[in-house]
Amino acid sequence: MKLLQLEAPGRAVWKDAPCPTPAFGEVLLRVEAIATCPHWDLHLFGGKPMFPGMTLTYPYLAGQPGHEAVGEVVALGPGVSRLQVGDRVAPWRDTGRPRQGFYAQYNTFHEEDLLVVPRTLAAAELASLELAMCVEVSFQQLQALGGVAGRSLGLSGLGPAGLVAVQLARFHGATDVVGLDPVASRRELAERLGAHRTLAPDASTWPASRRADALDDAIDLTGVPVSIEFLMDRTRRCVALFGVLREEVRFGSRHLFGPGLHLMGYGDHNRLAAETALRAITEGHLRLAPLITHTLPLSRYAEGVERLRTKEAIKVLFLPWGE
Repeated sequence: MKLLQLEAPGRAVWKDAPCPTPAFGEVLLRVEAIATCPHWDLHLFGGKPMFPGMTLTYPYLAGQPGHEAVGEVVALGPGVSRLQVGDRVAPWRDTGRPRQGFYAQYNTFHEEDLLVVPRTLAAAELASLELAMCVEVSFQQLQALGGVAGRSLGLSGLGPAGLVAVQLARFHGATDVVGLDPVASRRELAERLGAHRTLAPDASTWPASRRADALDDAIDLTGVPVSIEFLMDRTRRCVALFGVLREEVRFGSRHLFGPGLHLMGYGDHNRLAAETALRAITEGHLRLAPLITHTLPLSRYAEGVERLRTKEAIKVLFLPWGE
């Protein structure tokens, strides 16, 4: 088989490798397609750690950072009981264990971390199930405060996660979904996917106030303090954090009263969130294919990452069996 390996920053090699053998509780997948996770791809291909304190060594783990995938079960390891040969599956979480990733023609994965997905849907609608699960976790967090049904919800950052959040907000009953992003084309796509309205995050046109014209709740999908603080100054109840936070955020006295603002961290990846996201997909409430703006053979990985870097692409779908 062939797989991708990041041998050095800016250098990806499409090379021959032995086909892996499934261990106890694992299955072997013939990989159909893999979607980029832009933050992972841009950071690791650029030689930068994804998380603060993360140590990078190259060559990086073979097949990584590919984790948003869809494929077919072609062999079972010992102890497998939930899946069968021929099942079409998608990984619902990346456990973080050091192992081969899905930027490959074949990969092994633990059956507990896979969900059976319909054959009737295109790969572009299913490969990013893991992303949808991640975003659904933030809605689980807000559910602890009563959920978003019947409420206004602001979403800052209309990249892939934000565009998923727009659709999940509607799925969960938010009645005023407001998308915030400086890029006009992404605001337009968010409106096509269900945002009631979109705005550029501009303090001069939307003055800070947690009373007049304020959002009920918000989710920040950028991890950038200026974005989070913009929401905090315009949200009544809660700002939930989804984006990777690398700097400190300022919580001041203006957030303490009237009523006090909740600043909520992220929760744990879980199977219920994945099953909820998959239900939203299969029922037609969540469309992932519009996030895929380019489809390329996996051998052209560097080209795909460059399209992400220049924001020409939102997500790229790689085909490991293409030329």
